[in-house]
Amino acid sequence: MPDGCAIPGRNGAFGRRTGNPVETAEYPTFSTRAPQQWVLDRYRLIRRLGAGGFGVVWLAHDEHLDRAVAVKRVPIEGSDPERAEREAVATARLQHPAIVALYEAGRDEDAVYLVSELVRGRTFAELSRGGELSDRDVLAIGIALCDGLGHAHKRGVVHRDVKPSNVLVPDMVHEGAGIAKLTDFGVARMLGDDALTRTGDVVGTLAYMAPEQAEGRTATEASDLYSLALVLYEGLAGSNPVRGRGAASTARRLGARMPPLQRLRRDLPPELCQALDTALLPRPEQRSDLRRLRQALVAALEEVSDERGTVATPGVGPLPISLPSVPIAARVPRPRRPAPPAGVLARAAAAAAAAGLTYAALTSLGVHSGMRPAPAAAAAGLAVALLPRLGWLLCALALFLWLAGPAPGLALLLACVVVPTLILLRRAPGAPLWIPALAPLLGVVGLAGIYPALAGQARHWAHRAALGALGLWWLVLAELLTGQRLLLGVPPGAHPAASWRASAPDAWHHALQPLASSGVLALAAVWAAFAALLPLLVRGRSLSGDLVLATMWAAGLAGATQAIARTVAGVPDPYGLVAGALGAGLIALLCAASRGVAVTPARA
Repeated sequence: MPDGCAIPGRNGAFGRRTGNPVETAEYPTFSTRAPQQWVLDRYRLIRRLGAGGFGVVWLAHDEHLDRAVAVKRVPIEGSDPERAEREAVATARLQHPAIVALYEAGRDEDAVYLVSELVRGRTFAELSRGGELSDRDVLAIGIALCDGLGHAHKRGVVHRDVKPSNVLVPDMVHEGAGIAKLTDFGVARMLGDDALTRTGDVVGTLAYMAPEQAEGRTATEASDLYSLALVLYEGLAGSNPVRGRGAASTARRLGARMPPLQRLRRDLPPELCQALDTALLPRPEQRSDLRRLRQALVAALEEVSDERGTVATPGVGPLPISLPSVPIAARVPRPRRPAPPAGVLARAAAAAAAAGLTYAALTSLGVHSGMRPAPAAAAAGLAVALLPRLGWLLCALALFLWLAGPAPGLALLLACVVVPTLILLRRAPGAPLWIPALAPLLGVVGLAGIYPALAGQARHWAHRAALGALGLWWLVLAELLTGQRLLLGVPPGAHPAASWRASAPDAWHHALQPLASSGVLALAAVWAAFAALLPLLVRGRSLSGDLVLATMWAAGLAGATQAIARTVAGVPDPYGLVAGALGAGLIALLCAASRGVAVTPARA
C-alpha cells in the first residue's frame, strides 16, 4: 500500500489512541467523502488515507461485518491493475501477524479493489522522522519483520520492496498482533512463477533496492534481507547511505559497501553491527540470512537504548563506488564532500586529555626518574589519537609500571582508578575513558557539582550511570592523593599521601580503607542516579518545561549531595555546592536545547 494507509495515532510511544474504530468522529461526512461511496456492494468509502503511483487507499466501513477496513482502489485506465492482482495473489498466500492481512479482492468496470485490515498507527518512516523510535524499538520492529519475511519466503513470496514507508507500526498492539506489519506486495515475486515478472525488469524503490535487483537480475530472499537490513541501518544510524540527491546520484551508490555501522554508532553492540553489515554486503551469496539477523537483533535487544530518537549522521555519504556498475544511470564525476569533523575533534580532545594528564602525573607525583614529562606527554597524546581506547590502556599500563618500583602505593591508587573505569565503560565505546577526570578538574575551581550534568549527556542510561559513579570515584581518589578539598575533603582517618605512597599495604590501610568506611562512596550512587535520569526529565522539547525540570533536577542533586555529606561523611558544607548546582542546571538546559536543534530527530 502507498504511504498513509495507516491512520495516524495521537498519543503514546507510537502515538497510541483508544476508542471504537467505527466511531462517528472517524467518519467525517463533508468534503473528504469518496465520490463513489460504495464498492463491491458492501464497503462504504469514508475518506482518503493516502495515494501512491499505483492507487488510492480509502478508509472504509464493511457494512456486512460492521468493521473498519482499508480499501485500495487501482483504476483500470491509466494505471497498473495487473500489479493490484499480483498483490492480491501474493498476499492471499500469507497469514502472519507481521503482514497486513488481505480480506478480499475484486473489480468492476472501473477499478480493481483490495480490501485489507486497517492498521491504526504510522509508518516506520514517519516515526523515524518524528524521533519516536528508540534503538530498542527499531530492533523489536526488525525482529517482527524478520518473522514476517521468513513466513513469506517459506510460501514462495519475495516482497522486493521492503522500505520504511511499507512498514506500518500499530498504535495498539493487541494479543496475537504484530508490533510491525509489512504491506504493499504489489511488486512481489512468486518463486517458480515466471508469469508475474520478466527478466530485466527493475522493480522496487531505488534507495532500498538490493544491487542485483537494480541490475535487473532475479530478486531472491537475499534481496529482501538486504532491503530489511538497510531499513534497520537507517533507523539506527539516522540516514540511508545509498540515497543521494536524485535518482542518478542514488544509482551511482548502489553496489558499494556501506560504512560500517559501528563506525557511526560506537555505543551499539559490535555483534549487532556486524550482523547488519554482513546482511548489506553487495553480493547476495556473501550475505547471511534472516535467521542469523534475527538472532543478532534478539541478542542485542536488552543492550541498546530505550530512549526515543535517532542521531543524524550526515557524514555517511558520499560512498566510494568501486563495485559493479549499475545500468540505471551513467556515472557522473562529482566532488567529494569533506568528512564531518566530529570524530577528528573527539580524537583531538582525547589526545589532549591524555597528554595533559600524563604531564600532570609526571610533574606532580614527586617520583623522580629519567623520563622527561614533555616527550612522554606527547607520546601519550599520539597513542590515544591513533588508538583511542587501546592508547589509554597502554598509557595507564606504562604509568603503573613506572610507579610500581619507587611508589607502589601510588601504583595501587592508579590501579583503583583504571580498573573500575575499564570495567564499567567496557560496553560504552562511545564514552571516552578520560571523561571522569573532569570531576576532580572541576573540583579544583569549586564546580565539581557540574559533573553529573556532563555525565548525563551519554546516550545510554547505563553509560550515564557509570560515568556519574566514576566521576565521584576519581574525585575522592584525587582528594586522597592531593590532600585538597575538591568536594568533601579527605575522609576521616585517612593519612597524607606522603605516608603511604611508598607502600601498597600502607596505601590500602591508611587511604583506601578509611575512604571505604567513611560512607562517602554512597554519593557515587546518587551521582549515578541523577546522571541516568537527566535526559529523561530534561528533553529539549519545551523551554519552559525544561527550565522547571532542570531546576528541580539540580536542586535535588544538591540536596542529596548535602544530605549524604552531613549524615554520612560528617561534612556540613560541601565545597562549591551552590555554584555546582547552578552550573549543573545550566548545563542540563543548554545541552537539552542543543539536542532539540542539532539532532534530527532529537534523542533525549
